[in-house]
Amino acid sequence: MTPLVAHLKANPFVLAPMAGITDSPFRTFMRELGSGIVVSELISATGTVFNSSRTLKMMAFQETQRPVGIQLFGEEPAHVAEAAKLVEEKGADFIDLNFGCPVPKVVKKGAGSAMLKDLPAMERMLKTVVAAVSLPVTIKIRTGWDEKSRNAHEVVRLAADCGITWVAIHGRTRAQGYSGLADWEYIAEVKAKSPLPILGNGDIITATGAVDWMKKSGCDGVLIGRGALKNPYIFREAMRLWKEIPAEPVQYNFEQLFERLHLLLKEHFDEKLTQIQLKKFAAWFASGYPNSAQFRKELFQTHQSEEVYRKATSFFSSLQRKDQLDTSQEAFLMGGHG
Repeated sequence: MTPLVAHLKANPFVLAPMAGITDSPFRTFMRELGSGIVVSELISATGTVFNSSRTLKMMAFQETQRPVGIQLFGEEPAHVAEAAKLVEEKGADFIDLNFGCPVPKVVKKGAGSAMLKDLPAMERMLKTVVAAVSLPVTIKIRTGWDEKSRNAHEVVRLAADCGITWVAIHGRTRAQGYSGLADWEYIAEVKAKSPLPILGNGDIITATGAVDWMKKSGCDGVLIGRGALKNPYIFREAMRLWKEIPAEPVQYNFEQLFERLHLLLKEHFDEKLTQIQLKKFAAWFASGYPNSAQFRKELFQTHQSEEVYRKATSFFSSLQRKDQLDTSQEAFLMGGHG
């Protein structure tokens, strides 16, 4: 068992890579709140090859995030291999290749979930990247391109033959986008026949749901995305349930939470980006609580990060977790992850 897989076994609740969300400050934040493993947002391999400063900054990580993976996408094996070498040079713990992103601008170039339609191309990509680095390489896929061509079984066998460490499966096809429900029964079928560790992903919005799907599917881990945007304590809660620890419930301190998040964002971003990210996370965390719509409206009319921070701490200071309703299907919580 590799060190990475051993870590997954110790804490199988992984922060799902989400575009525009799982930047370095948020990964640190989630590791401190109990996520077992964290993965970067989607990074263009071509951007790294051409030394895009913005792309290279997206690769930055803190030592406290370990084990941390950098997720790459691209259609040219040589470009992705070069980017993977750079990831290795920067000292990340593993490389995650995205074959799940459904966004048209990614797919039309033959990257992301488009690779699910061309397994020979995927094989070339996997072999080229694995040969280029000594780091573990993992992949994230969807169940298939559409309902008539679900091929996760074939992809997993291919990944095993190419030396991939694990496969994460989002339980929707590319055609579904983020609509409908994730097909966990299909994920379980793939896991039952897989020679590799399988991580399941899709519609995990509560700690109870995370643990239930781990048990029902037999998966080696689960990726949690939207669930962490509604409840940043979800990883701590899930581990307590998973280990059946008869301890005091997780204590919620939103004021302390936002103080820490604000500090991490300020250390990494300028004032403008700090304000944007703080607004986004405050709006997501508020989803489902009483008066959250009015809070979001006031939040996005505020133009200083310090004032955003004050409004957020004021709003959350009186809340109890039991007051939060299920709003997981709200449009603003649905995108960003493959």
